[in-house]
Amino acid sequence: MLEIVEYSAEYCDWARKLLKASWGSTKVVTRYKVYEADKLPGFVALIDGREAGLVTYRIEGEELEIVTLDAAEEKMGVGTALIVRVRDLAEEAGVKRIWLITTNDNINALRFYQKRGFMLKAVYPKALDISRRLKPSIPLIGLQGIPLRDEIELELAV
Repeated sequence: MLEIVEYSAEYCDWARKLLKASWGSTKVVTRYKVYEADKLPGFVALIDGREAGLVTYRIEGEELEIVTLDAAEEKMGVGTALIVRVRDLAEEAGVKRIWLITTNDNINALRFYQKRGFMLKAVYPKALDISRRLKPSIPLIGLQGIPLRDEIELELAV
């Protein structure tokens, strides 16, 4: 059974391991801002009581930014369930727009988000040159051997 619960101290150790495996550290850079993702609010997906995914976010004014989304279990509805929960939260909080940043190499993320109603909003060419100054561990080559250069913003109207 898939269940979504609020991210709390109970899940911190697990979340740090997941974030380090997915992002290289708990530090995440989006649009030239640095976040400690394990300290942000979020939701945890549980499958039969076992941690299976995490979404972290931040709300500023009428916007909610998804900072990280990771599914330890793929093709089981984990990511979709986390997105649905974030969208519900956005509606409850009076948020008008949900947005996120992904990178030019992350074709799977582009497919995933667009299938769930997100639209391409902007492309920031060579944005990772600046991000690497804030987080030098960001690699030069990304998924499937694609040079890691640009940030892509996606959005969902609420």
